[in-house]
Formats: sequence, C-alpha cells, structure tokens
Amino acid sequence: MVLKIHGHANAPLVRLVAEVCREKEVPYELVNVEVYKGEHKTPAFKEFQPFGQVPYIDDDGFILYESRAICRYIAKKYASQGTPDLVPREPKAEAIFEQAVSIETSNFYPFALGITAEKIVKKHRGLELNEARLSDLVSNLKAKLDVYEVILGKQAYLAGGVSITLADLFHLPYGTIVFEELGYDMLEDRPNVARWWKDITARPSWLAVKANA
Repeated sequence: MVLKIHGHANAPLVRLVAEVCREKEVPYELVNVEVYKGEHKTPAFKEFQPFGQVPYIDDDGFILYESRAICRYIAKKYASQGTPDLVPREPKAEAIFEQAVSIETSNFYPFALGITAEKIVKKHRGLELNEARLSDLVSNLKAKLDVYEVILGKQAYLAGGVSITLADLFHLPYGTIVFEELGYDMLEDRPNVARWWKDITARPSWLAVKANA
C-alpha cells in the first residue's frame, strides 16, 4: 500500500516530507487537505493529527505526524534505498547529525518561520504587519547565518562529512520562502552559506516538489 501524505500540496512541511520521499525513492500519494477552508481543524482531521496541522502520513495504517519525525521514519525505514545516510547510523556521526538538527530547530526555523508569518500569513489573514518584530527576526536570522558561515567554512554540510543529511534538507521549505520568494539577500555576503544553499536547492528531489508536493 502506497504511503499517503495528508496535507495541502504547497504547504511548506508537506513539500519537505514529499522531498524526503523522493530522496529515498518512496512512492507516495498526496491526500489533499483544504487548509484554506479549515479542513485541518475539523474533528475528522484532528482524529489523526490532534493539533490540526499538516502533514500527517498513513503508511499502511501506521499514522505519524510532525514533519521531522516523519522524515526520520522514512529515512530509517528505507535506509537501504535512495540517498544514503540521511540519518547516519554510526553513533558519533548520528550525534553530530542530531547536533545539526538542533542547530536548524533552534537557530534557523523560528526566525524563518517568523518572517514568513509576518510577510505572508498575516497578509492572507488581513492582519497588520509588525515592522519592529519583522526587523528583529531578520536581524536575528542574519546573526545566526554568520555562525553558519563559520561552520560551513569547515565542512560541506551542516552535519559534517561529504554527505547531505536531513539536517540540511530541513532548511529547504522556509529557506526557500525567505531567500527566494521574499527575496531577502542574506547569502551574497556569506559565500559558504551561499555554496551550501546552492547545493541543497539544486537537488532534483527538491526541484520536483519546490512549488507543489
């Protein structure tokens, strides 16, 4: 039975899960959820995702939500196929990987998500942009990327080594929104970050789902 991703085709984290499926050569079916009509907040949806967020997956009856957990599950279940070592197995390499995931979760995602919320989500909801908050988010993200510049000056990928991992791929959805869709110029003065970003965004698996899963 094909893995089913429940979510909206252009939702950022739905695209992330679809990207990882493609990296691991896992066929999937997208089950559309009309988020703009509030379908994800209905009792029927929340039976499977109690927070009313997309995506969740149904893998032959196994239900799982939270995109990073889903991506880890796919990478580990299908470890022998597609892109190797998206989650390293050797203990020290896995520890460095988890460190890199924590870097993204703590030092990138909150700021990129916040910028997206201010510039896009509020506009869709007819809410007023908070310029002071936006400025603070942008300044903080730039400061975090200065540290990325140092790290990526020593290694090709965030978890080190010569192989891409989920820690890198987790940056794709909201990084694309901030750097490309919203046009924030944070890469030109950070050549190591720019090199890394060019690398991870050029992957065929991301290009296939960049607009829609």
